[in-house]
This record gives sequence, C-alpha cells and structure tokens, in this order.
Amino acid sequence: MHVLVTGGAGFIGQHLVAALLARGDRVRVLDNFDDAYDPALKSVPAGAELVRGDVCDPGVVRAALRGVEGVCHLAGRAGVRESIVDPEPYGRNNVGATITLLHAMRAASVARMVFTSSSSVYGAAGGPSRESDPADRPTSPYAASKRAAELFCAASGLDVTVARLFTVYGPGQRPGMAIARFVRLARTGETIPVYGDGTSLRDYTWVGDTVDGLLRGLDRAEGYRVVNLGGGHPVAMTELLAAVADATGRQLKVRWLPPQPGDVPVTHADPRVAWDWLEWRARTPFREGVARYVDWLERR
Repeated sequence: MHVLVTGGAGFIGQHLVAALLARGDRVRVLDNFDDAYDPALKSVPAGAELVRGDVCDPGVVRAALRGVEGVCHLAGRAGVRESIVDPEPYGRNNVGATITLLHAMRAASVARMVFTSSSSVYGAAGGPSRESDPADRPTSPYAASKRAAELFCAASGLDVTVARLFTVYGPGQRPGMAIARFVRLARTGETIPVYGDGTSLRDYTWVGDTVDGLLRGLDRAEGYRVVNLGGGHPVAMTELLAAVADATGRQLKVRWLPPQPGDVPVTHADPRVAWDWLEWRARTPFREGVARYVDWLERR
C-alpha cells in the first residue's frame, strides 16, 4: 500500500512510519516540523519520502495525496493543559486540518484513513470507557478539538477508523509527558512536581502496541468505526513513581501540588472492540515498558 502519514516526524509517527516500511509499504510523510516541542526531536525514518508542509494548506495536501491509497492522520496539536492557556491552535491544527484533509481525500478518491483521536474525548466519566459511551463533555479545548475532528470524519462518507489512544509512551515521547519528565528529573536528582494526591489513574500504552493497533485499523478500515487502543489496566500515579524509581535506580524527590485544570482523574479503556474487531491487545506490561524507555535513554 502507498500510505501518507501526516505528522510522521513526531513521536508516534516515527514509529508508525518505520513499521509501515518494515512490512513493505511505500510511505510519504507530511510534516511541518512545528515548534510545539523541540523540532530537533523530530525525524523521518530512512526510506520514507518527506513533504515539508502544513496539513491546513489545501495545495500542500492535494500534492501529498497523489498516488496514495491510504492515510494515517497523526498531525495535530497535543497537550491538555496547553490548550486551556491557548486554545486557538487546537481549532486550526486539529479540526481545520482534518477538514482540509478529508475534503482533499474525497477529491482524490482516497477512501481509507486511520485517525488518531484521544481518550480525552471521554471527559471525566471514569471508566472503563466504551466506544458507545457519550463523548459530549470535554474538559479541555484539546479534548473538544479531537471530538470535533471525529465528527467530521463520521460525516465524510470515507472509510475512517478513529483510534482513541490511551496515554502512549515510549522512545521519542514528547518531553512534557509525565514519564519522560519524571525520568529526566529522577536521573538529574531534581524534584518531581506531581499534581493531585497520587490516586489518578492512566491507561498507559506502549508505543509499539499502539502502532500495531493503528496498522490493523488502517488495513481493516470499513465505513466509520471507533476503537479504543488501550490495554484496560490503568496505573495509579504512585505506581508510576515507583516504576520510575526502579527503572532509574534513584530515590525520587516528589513535590505534591494541587490538580491541574483539564486533568481527569481516570483514563481506563474498555478494549473489547479492539480485541474482537482488530484482534489487537496491548502486550507490553507497564513496568517493562518504563524500563525499556529508560534503557533507550541511557543508550542514546
């Protein structure tokens, strides 16, 4: 298959592009290398064609779609807390870009796409969250932008698999993500700021497992389908801190702070649709994943 990956130079994108190339697909990456986080951390695996440009630019998107048979749409602005401070880029980069891409796909007769959404669309509903649950009470502009993009996918008439991702982590993850930040501060002996009382739960998912689910979602795209890509085994903040301490061999210095606006107490996937439809499971145990991430850092 000839696949376009938007945002293919980012964290998950790099891993997805490598996996597509490894299985023999032709890959074109569309990425603007924006500065939402350090562009030096972004790269495109050898063997992929790179188009530098903005997914909000219709001309760039039309050119990037030439000869393509399927699309993996990962481009967008991430960050719950950042979206509360400055919501405008989330409308443009998450909603507007998706509309531009869907319109261009229809014009180019490219019908197959997997779109990376987020567990944040479930809001503060707790869990386990099912794909059929209401997703109409977002707690941040980021969550609202992902849900709005989902609805435009549903209205497109294309074969779109919406993959709701649950706290993806692993090599190359954004520096502001909890695991990356905690590990960095642990290794330098600095104090780790932790928001809340330690009881919050996150359904952490290893990036390789997530990529496997995205590939399956692309291959099996049929109509409009929503699927959770999360293992269904949420981890408490206190367990995360213990895993970081074990993997780094450091005694952590922790400063407890009030919860942040937009944070939800629980993300917890019900993965049964992924099991049944995609025959997918998150196979990497959490502590093993954290240890693998620390090992990757130390080998760099």
